[in-house]
Amino acid sequence: MATFLNRRQFLGRITAGGALAMAGISAKSQAESPGNRVVLGVAGMSRGRSLAETFSRQQNCAVKYVCDTDANRLDAAVEVVAAVSDSPPRGVGDLRRMLDDPEVDAVVLALPVHWHAPAAIMACEAGKHVYVEKPCCHNPWEGERLVEAARRHDRVVQMGNQRRSSAVIREAVQRLHDGDIGRVYYARSWYANQRGSIGHGREATVPNHLDYELWQGPAPRRPYRDNVIHYNWHWLWHWGSGELGNNGVHILDICRWALDVDYPKRVNSAGGRYRFDDDQETPDTHMVSYDFAGGKSISYEGLSCNVPGAGGTSFGATFYGEDGSMTIGSRDYLIRDSQGDVVEQRDGSIGDDEHASNFLDAIRNEQPDALHSQIQEGYRSTLLCHLGNIAHRTGHSLRCDGQGHILDAPEAQALWKREYADGWESILTQ
Repeated sequence: MATFLNRRQFLGRITAGGALAMAGISAKSQAESPGNRVVLGVAGMSRGRSLAETFSRQQNCAVKYVCDTDANRLDAAVEVVAAVSDSPPRGVGDLRRMLDDPEVDAVVLALPVHWHAPAAIMACEAGKHVYVEKPCCHNPWEGERLVEAARRHDRVVQMGNQRRSSAVIREAVQRLHDGDIGRVYYARSWYANQRGSIGHGREATVPNHLDYELWQGPAPRRPYRDNVIHYNWHWLWHWGSGELGNNGVHILDICRWALDVDYPKRVNSAGGRYRFDDDQETPDTHMVSYDFAGGKSISYEGLSCNVPGAGGTSFGATFYGEDGSMTIGSRDYLIRDSQGDVVEQRDGSIGDDEHASNFLDAIRNEQPDALHSQIQEGYRSTLLCHLGNIAHRTGHSLRCDGQGHILDAPEAQALWKREYADGWESILTQ
C-alpha cells in the first residue's frame, strides 16, 4: 500500500507491504502530538458525516479527512464538517489516502456494510486505530478476521454501538447485573420503522459523480441499478444485512450485555417480506429467538413497515426477572415490580459523544481494554444478527457450538462466508 494505486488498479492490486511498514507510526504521531491530539479520517458521508461532526466536537481531536465515493456527498460533507472544525477537512474519494497518511492516528468507518470489516482490517494493518460502524462485518467469517487483525496489530477497535457508553444505559445494565429485579432470564426486544417500497430497479448508467467500482470494493461485481445506492443496499443480501443488522444489532447488543451471555446454542427465525412487492430481499417482518446456556433467552421482533414495535415504542427491550421487569429504551429505562407497577424511571442520552470520547481516551492511553465495547464484543452482537438472518434464509433452526459456529447444517454453514471480488480474500487473511 506504499504506492497509491488508481481506482481501477485498486480492485485487483492492493498490497500490504507499505501498510505493514507503517504499523506503529500512528501510535508515535499520537504520542508526540501537542495535547495528545488525535487525528482522524472519516469515511462514508451518510452516518459518517454525523460522526465527523461528533468527533470534531471532542477535545484535542481533529478530522483531517472526510471520504466518500460520491463526489456530491463528499463536497457537501466538507462544508458541513468545516463549519464545526478549526480547519476544513480534506475531501478524498479513496480511503487509502487516509491510510497512507502517517499523521492520521485513527479512522472512523461508516461505509456500506460490505466494506466494514475489509476496510477495518486494512486500517489495522496500516497501523491505524478503528471506529467501525455497526454491524462490524457483512458475514461471520470476516468478523472473525477483524477480531484477529485488531489483536495481531494491537489496535484500539470499537464498534459504533454507542449505547454501551450512555450513562443511563450503563446504569440500567449494571442494575440488572446487581439483581435489582432478581435473576434475569428473558429479554424481549424490538425495532420498528415505517419504510416505503424500494420499487423495481433497472440497470442504468453509473452517475458521473459516483465511483461505482470503488463503491463495490470487496463485493463481486454486479451491474449498477438505479434503486440501490445510497441506502437501499441495506435490503439486498449481496451488500447488506437487513433491518436486523441495520438497527436490530443495537438492541440485541444491549440484550446480550444485560443478560451477560456470549454465544447462543439455538437460533430460530420466522417472517418475510410482506408489505410491498419490490426488489427487497431481506424481511420487513422478522421474529428471531435465541436460547443460551444457563436458562436465558432473547427474542427480537423487527418491523420495517409498521410502528410502534412490540413494546409500544420504536426501539427497546424488556428484561424479565424473578422480582419484576426493566424496560430499556433508546435513552432511558423504567423498572416495574412483580405486579407490573412502575416504581422508577430514568432518562439520559443515547451515548454518541461519550462513545467517541471513550474511543479517543483508549487511543491516548494506549489501553484497548478501556473501551466500553471492544471489537470482540461488537462481533458477538453482530453474530446474533447474522445467525438470525441465516436461519431466515435457510428456513432452518440452527444449533451452535460454544463459539457461535453452526452445527450439522451444510446449507446454513455455507452462509458463514461470502464470495469476494478478485484479490480481496487474500487481503482479509494476510
